[in-house]
Amino acid sequence: MMMLKKLFLIAVLSLMVQAGNAFAGSTGSEDLKDSNKPGTANECFEGVSRAVFKFNHALDTAIFEPVARGYRAIPLPIRKGTGNFVDNLRSLLTLSNNILQGDLGAAGNTAGRFAINTTVGILGVFDPAAAMGLEDPGKEDFGQTLGVWGTDSGCYFVLPILGPTTARDAVGLVGNAFLDPVYHITHNSEVKAGIGNSNYSEHNYYYYRGTGAVDFRAKNIESFDSLEENSIDLYASVKSLYLQNREKKISNSKSPIETQDDGDWEEIDN
Repeated sequence: MMMLKKLFLIAVLSLMVQAGNAFAGSTGSEDLKDSNKPGTANECFEGVSRAVFKFNHALDTAIFEPVARGYRAIPLPIRKGTGNFVDNLRSLLTLSNNILQGDLGAAGNTAGRFAINTTVGILGVFDPAAAMGLEDPGKEDFGQTLGVWGTDSGCYFVLPILGPTTARDAVGLVGNAFLDPVYHITHNSEVKAGIGNSNYSEHNYYYYRGTGAVDFRAKNIESFDSLEENSIDLYASVKSLYLQNREKKISNSKSPIETQDDGDWEEIDN
C-alpha cells in the first residue's frame, strides 16, 4: 500500500511538470517555445541558479576536487573494483527504470549482469558479465523514464550541491528514491525486517552514494579542468553539456559527450 501511494505521488508530480510545460508553451514566448527543442530548456530563475552554481563551484574547489584527487592516489585496481561495486548496486535502479520504460531486453541484460557480477564477480567488484557478452548498456534513472514517457524537460535550474537539473529531472530525483531497492533496504524498516539483517542502515546508503560521487569526480578531473579552462561562460557551458547529455541518454544516442569517462557523465551532482 505504501509503495502504491509513492507511485501515485510520482504520477501526480509528473503530471504537474507536464501541465507546467503546456502552460509555458501557450504563452507565445519564443524563448519558451525554443525550450522544447532537443538539448535546450528555458531558465526558471537564472540569477538564483548562477549564484547557486558559484556556491557549488567554490565547494567543489575547496572540498570535492581535493578529495577526488586524493582518491586518484589509490591504486587503480582498488579504484576499479570500488567503481564496479557501486555500479553493480546502481544497476538495480537501472533495472527498475528499464521495466518502467518497457525495455524488457535491456531489463533482462541488466538483471543478468547483476546476477553474474554479484555472484561470480564477488559482489560486483569484478565484471565477468562483460566477458560473457553482457555489456553495460548504461545507467537509467526516473528522469530518463519520464522523458521516454513524453514529458518535456521543463525549465532548467541549479540545486545546491546536487547541481544542474530540470523540472523533469528534479521529479526524477524524488522518483529515484522510491524506485531504488538499495534505498528501501537501508531506509525501510519493514524491508530490513523481511531480509532479516539489522546491519543495513541509512548511513550505508549515503556511503554508497558518496563513494559513487567521488568515483565520478575522480574519473572526470581532466574533463572538468578542460571545460573550465576553455569556457567563456562556465555556467552556460555546463548547462549546455548537461542538457545535451540528458537528451542523448533519453534517446539512447551513441554520439559522444567528451569526458574522461563518458559512461559516468550522468549526474553532475548526484
